[in-house]
Amino acid sequence: MKTPLRTLVEPPKTGEAVEVSTGLLWARIPMPGPLEHVNVYLFDEGDSWTVIDTGIDTSRTRAVWHDLMQGPMGGKPVSRVIATHHHLDHIGLAGWFMAAHGATLVTTRTAYLMARMLKLDIQDTPTPEMLRFWRSSGMDAEVYAERETARPFNTADAVADIPLGYTRIREGDEIEIGGRRWDVRCGNGHAPEHATFWSHDGKTVIGGDQLLASISPNIGVHPTEPEADPLGEWLESCERFKPFATDDQLVLTGHKRIFTGLPTRLRQLTENHHTALARLLDFLTTPRTACDCFSVLFKREIKGDTYGLAMVEAMAHCNHLFAQGLVSRTMREDGAYLWQSTG
Repeated sequence: MKTPLRTLVEPPKTGEAVEVSTGLLWARIPMPGPLEHVNVYLFDEGDSWTVIDTGIDTSRTRAVWHDLMQGPMGGKPVSRVIATHHHLDHIGLAGWFMAAHGATLVTTRTAYLMARMLKLDIQDTPTPEMLRFWRSSGMDAEVYAERETARPFNTADAVADIPLGYTRIREGDEIEIGGRRWDVRCGNGHAPEHATFWSHDGKTVIGGDQLLASISPNIGVHPTEPEADPLGEWLESCERFKPFATDDQLVLTGHKRIFTGLPTRLRQLTENHHTALARLLDFLTTPRTACDCFSVLFKREIKGDTYGLAMVEAMAHCNHLFAQGLVSRTMREDGAYLWQSTG
């Protein structure tokens, strides 16, 4: 019998923290966009704290952290920041903790290098590679015209300077957090070498964005690696995690609620994408661009802030089918790829 997901503990309000277990606090840091927040976790190390993920770097988020440190964290310093992956909402304030509070940074090599690279990669106008990628996706003409001359969002806009030097973790490592030992298991797809942590006592998993309860993390192809197959990497990661998942583990997520019932959730995450791929393959009996596929993949109208996220995810699904030899790809005169089922 499949054990249903259970979301446990009422989420904390901004500037407050909820005690999940002895020595473990859950807080939320605000962020713009539909997600509205990122979850962060605070582990009591006795005379200091280890912080899991940080939120983006803004004056508001620094003020929230100040309230947390003076309130629920009892004025004790942050000695270590562990970043699950390189996305700005998870590593954005790591450099601030390092420079202003003397914390060390612990993360995977890929996360560290990606975060530093993106911090240094500032573009005032879209690059030729960005424009080429948008055209290849079949971006709507009005959206393309608007973005062609606008300043693109830069990760550096919301990430503090990251000082040189970090402590590397990798697949198969063990690490001590909050007086407990944890196994490091890395996933891919949402972010390369995304670290998750599995407690030796079998009670807790720190899942970041790799293991979410009610939403699927964005899995996208980007101009930096337009031929990538992140969806294939994502599905492989989910399968690799399944033998270690139990119904009783409390999963600490990067967004939304924390939950139990991880085996069920891993099945849902893989089945949802396999179902979407099957719908997409049927849809591509007629040649279409990736952006033509929004309706069949997402079953709703895509516009506004979600357009870019939907586009990169649609490209990820098309790239995966292409990597499997299930669709062909030709380029239209306007630079858009047309995908078509080979069966």
